[in-house]
Amino acid sequence: MLAKESPHILVIDDAPEMIRSLLLALRAKSWKVTLASDGRQGYQRAQLLSPDLILLDVRMPGMDGFAVCRLLQESPHTRDIPVLFLTSAGEADERLEGLTHGAVDFIMKSCEPAELLARVQIHLRLMRRAEPATAEDQDTRLSQDEVILRAAVRLISHQLGGLPSLEVIANKVGTHDKKLSAIFRQHLGTTVFAWIREERLQRGRQLLAGTDLSMQDIAEHIGFRSACNFTTAFRERMGVTPSAFRRGLREGAAHAVD
Repeated sequence: MLAKESPHILVIDDAPEMIRSLLLALRAKSWKVTLASDGRQGYQRAQLLSPDLILLDVRMPGMDGFAVCRLLQESPHTRDIPVLFLTSAGEADERLEGLTHGAVDFIMKSCEPAELLARVQIHLRLMRRAEPATAEDQDTRLSQDEVILRAAVRLISHQLGGLPSLEVIANKVGTHDKKLSAIFRQHLGTTVFAWIREERLQRGRQLLAGTDLSMQDIAEHIGFRSACNFTTAFRERMGVTPSAFRRGLREGAAHAVD
């Protein structure tokens, strides 16, 4: 539960001198303020300190704010901590990406300190009203590799139709391609690419069963170059063509109705 008198704010920013007025305003409230100078350190301190709220810079070298937010969201120990992004830019795409990954607000670094304090106080009040985490959640601890794996799986699952390179995927979850490959092999017993292929085929199976989308539409949606490529991969994995699979489901459903 939050300490109402003295909340703990974790600020993750590689250039704290650029937000000096905002930091002074936070400390003037007699709140506890902890600084982290890069994304990796910030993630580790969030796990260790369990702050009441996190102010997170978007653009940092190495692990950027989006990668940190993805990891925070996958860890049971930090997923309920409100994250407010600090940004020096106001692009709509950047805001949307941050909100998609779990941030609750965006604050311009150039804002007046009073605005920062008002927004922080709003989210602290909202947090106090939220239901407390269950004992099971509080006791659940994941290794950093497990958190990275969860974040990568979620990222891949949401972007099957247009995945970036392995290097970019790894960067988006705060690691590098060789490390991500090793994590998949250790925890899932397969390579990243083999897991992606299986995920695409399982998603295709769901779409065949639950929609009337054409083979080409399904292929594009899950990341195959063509309906022909999807059909070949599906038949190799499932032992039947996508069309035959769908037809069998519908014939079975018709017989059930009869």
